[in-house]
Amino acid sequence: MPSALTDLCRYPIVQAPMAGGVSCPQLVSAVAEAGGLGFLAAGYKTADSMYNEVKQLRRLTRQPFGVNLFMPQPSLADPSAVEVYQQQLAGEVAWYETPLGDPDSCGDDGYEAKLAILLEDPVPVVSFTFGCPTRDTFEALAGAGTYTVVTVTTPEEAQTAQWVGADAVCVQGIEAGGHQSTHRDDPQTDGTGIGLLSLVAQVRETVQVPVIAAGGIMRGSQIAAVIAAGAEAAQLGTAFLVCPESGAHLLHKQALTNPLFVRTALTRAFSGRPARGLVNRFMREHGPYAPAAYPQVHHVTSGLRKAAAKAGDAQGMALWAGQGHRMARELPAGRLMGLLAEELDAARAAVSTRSTQ
Repeated sequence: MPSALTDLCRYPIVQAPMAGGVSCPQLVSAVAEAGGLGFLAAGYKTADSMYNEVKQLRRLTRQPFGVNLFMPQPSLADPSAVEVYQQQLAGEVAWYETPLGDPDSCGDDGYEAKLAILLEDPVPVVSFTFGCPTRDTFEALAGAGTYTVVTVTTPEEAQTAQWVGADAVCVQGIEAGGHQSTHRDDPQTDGTGIGLLSLVAQVRETVQVPVIAAGGIMRGSQIAAVIAAGAEAAQLGTAFLVCPESGAHLLHKQALTNPLFVRTALTRAFSGRPARGLVNRFMREHGPYAPAAYPQVHHVTSGLRKAAAKAGDAQGMALWAGQGHRMARELPAGRLMGLLAEELDAARAAVSTRSTQ
């Protein structure tokens, strides 16, 4: 097992864990074989499904890879607010001819069962989203030879992760697509996240553990920028979402560069937690009224999102995307990795040349 972040991959490029089937074994293996660090996303899967993907990935590559877990969330949702939101979705139910989901199903995402599997049959890396595990958990994973990463959105969260024993932190800027990985879901802080370069610099001055930078990164020159700011690697999600190996729905892939979708925004409309996606009809109509209720709202809207995808209606789907989505390049993951590495080398060479002039 690797002992340091730089031992995990040939290039300082991490493929973000994207839940919902995007980060499938085919994508992760392609990234790993090309010299990056790929991540499976265990979120929204059963423990058995996660383990089956791990076994499938091991058949595809011998390179290091990671598995990302969602931390269990405290039950803070107001049931009456969820009920009101369900009533507001009545038009969607009629339009897509599908019922709403049960808001109270699978609240902890099978966290304990997944963790038990990863301790019994260790993988090289495990990362955590939506919070930070206990010191005992980190000690157990360290004993199994697993490198650990906690996703953070503030210097304070990074300090906590370091204090309890994380090997590294993944610093997520406000530009990032998908869910904001805040450790405390506070509606009062919606939209107040910190930009990536500023956040990396702040975290770098706060902790001593390695930093992975995430948020809107689409080019090798941006990777060079976050490394110059203090990160040891960059994590890219949206850039890999359009790869043919990605498990994302075709409509989702096409929407990233479709002129109909001109901007992204943070919304609670689909899951009850702030997440950045392409602004579409569903987000515009329901975002202002969505309660702070994760994962309840996620379960409520799950059937609607699937029905929209089946109907070929991108206006009803959760089109998660970072702020750099228009820069997406539809390339096989291996070729994209090679291009990113070339761009990184070119950016570094340019800086070196200017510094000697």
